[in-house]
Amino acid sequence: MRYNAIDRNLFIKNRKNFATQMVRRSVAVFNSNDTYPIGADSTLPFVQHPDIFYLSGVDQEESILLLCPDAKNPKHREVLFVRETNAHIAVWEGEKLTKARAAEVSGIATIYWLADFEKIFFEVMTQSDFIYLNTNEHYRQSEETETRERRFIKWCREKYPAHQVAKSNPILQALRAVKDAVEIELIQQACNITEKGFKRILSFVKPGVWEYEIEAEFLHEFIRNRSQGFAYTPIIASGNNANVLHYIQNKEQCKAGDLLLLDVGAKYANYSSDMTRTIPVSGKFTPRQAEVYKAVLKVKNEATAMLVPGAFWKEYHEEVGKLMTSALIDLKLLDKTDVQNQDPDWPTYKKYFMHGTSHHMGLDTHDYGLLHEPIQPNMVFTVEPGIYIPEEGFGIRLEDDVVVQPQGEPFNLMRNIPIEIDEIETLMHETHM
Repeated sequence: MRYNAIDRNLFIKNRKNFATQMVRRSVAVFNSNDTYPIGADSTLPFVQHPDIFYLSGVDQEESILLLCPDAKNPKHREVLFVRETNAHIAVWEGEKLTKARAAEVSGIATIYWLADFEKIFFEVMTQSDFIYLNTNEHYRQSEETETRERRFIKWCREKYPAHQVAKSNPILQALRAVKDAVEIELIQQACNITEKGFKRILSFVKPGVWEYEIEAEFLHEFIRNRSQGFAYTPIIASGNNANVLHYIQNKEQCKAGDLLLLDVGAKYANYSSDMTRTIPVSGKFTPRQAEVYKAVLKVKNEATAMLVPGAFWKEYHEEVGKLMTSALIDLKLLDKTDVQNQDPDWPTYKKYFMHGTSHHMGLDTHDYGLLHEPIQPNMVFTVEPGIYIPEEGFGIRLEDDVVVQPQGEPFNLMRNIPIEIDEIETLMHETHM
């Protein structure tokens, strides 16, 4: 991997935290993602399943993690299975994990080749009553492809029908939601790389450049700084394209006078960053653009201050909605009559701000988190309000990644990425002189 080695004590601690919540006489299994075929002999680049990475640090296909805290053989209380490597594989595919290297990365003493999985699994299952299966229960999940994890679940339930089934996901939702200091530093690294990319394009953007050229500039800067690339498909949206929330075609030419919405984040060591900035293609905001921009920035700053321990995600969004309603009235996009007559299930502000303000972030861009539990210190959230005005030809969204603190306002991981109008205009002017 191109990223620097991660302290294996993170993964040792993560496994311990998970195992302490398992019931007695139980086993849990976690699979790597598949390498997905495209056609002929082509595949998509491999992306590791966040759960097995969180618990082992192993970033390789065809790997399986087995946890059985009550196994009679102490060697089998933590077991990692990896694909057997040899000289032929090394020539054709490059270096794969040896047993020694897998142990070094993960902190797991017992490493087997994948071919031994069914034998060892049978042994620990005969000593267990429960099996933890790792289903995807993220509130945004939409799985249509049968994953490697899904195939394992189907096989396991057919082969061991007498075992009681438990779910790994509720445990992982709670554990992964609160970040370790090492994880926060990795997210900070991803944010720092995103910062480099943004500052690079400030000197590149001008009337006549194409959205896909800007995407290429970001990717160049990300890769040269050891990023794995984009954390998600980037949105490079000029003019009215910004009013399409998931505009990813990135195919239009930037025109003088337009705004350019950039929703882009680098990925580092499998951890995501998630930034949005909106800049003027010509290097200077018009008075109306600046007026709306300042309103969005004010809502973002006030919304950030509300992410404190004990707050609830649902109520937080409702309060941000009130902030946005006030901003839209000041901008004369709404009036008080609109608000008095609004549908409570679809408040009138949603005409101009139709998405959520914040989501958990970490190994996934939309990361795990218990949405109905109080917010806790060391949770990492985005803050991303926007105002979208198709009739005026532009949309503005601003987004930072922040860490909830035990006291006071969250810590902004994107504090060094320019966001104030004066700073952006000055940097764009200086780089175009």
